[in-house]
Amino acid sequence: MIELYTAATPNGHKVSVALEELALPYETRRIDLAANEQKEPWFLAINPNGRIPAIIDREADLTIFESGAILIYLAEKAGRLMPTDPAGRYATLQWLMFQMGGVGPMMGQANVFSRYAPEKIPFAIERYQRESRRLFTVLDGHLAQHTWLAGEAYTIADIANWCWVRTHFWSGVEIDDLEHLSAWVKRIAERPAAQRGIAVPPRTQKKTVDEFEADARKMLV
Repeated sequence: MIELYTAATPNGHKVSVALEELALPYETRRIDLAANEQKEPWFLAINPNGRIPAIIDREADLTIFESGAILIYLAEKAGRLMPTDPAGRYATLQWLMFQMGGVGPMMGQANVFSRYAPEKIPFAIERYQRESRRLFTVLDGHLAQHTWLAGEAYTIADIANWCWVRTHFWSGVEIDDLEHLSAWVKRIAERPAAQRGIAVPPRTQKKTVDEFEADARKMLV
């Protein structure tokens, strides 16, 4: 059994979507980020960096943190969502790292400066929204030639990028004019496992996802 320590964030959803796609049995432990539960000693013993997600695979006696590392581990454990041929494997890994080093950090900073910073700094907001948009255009250009990021196979690279890109409105960046990226986002959103995965853990707020997105769009910078 896999124990998943997570919260309702893009990084957390990357792992729950993968677990649902792979049909691996798991139990969920919600981490209360608002209460700084991720900084408590018991959780720091699991992830010294004090971030979600993290997993404990009791069967293998392994503890793993960092969402990218977890995705690779789960795909290799299940023998799915990661091509075994070198070209497919490294195509998957490069687009996974594209998300880990680019999409996630840039969108995260756009969120911080446009929504949470006590002082609105136009230069910072524009810089991170612009870079997020640039990365989206890279994805769009690639998807113009490929069904999935690694080619013809749906992989953990798609899951990782989708869990962030689907929240583009929260970062204040539109993708409606990016035809291929928008179609890819919709394609994954229609997968039952993706739908189940983004519902883990259940949100504490009472708003529906549509209401949440509508409110977010009203706040676009």
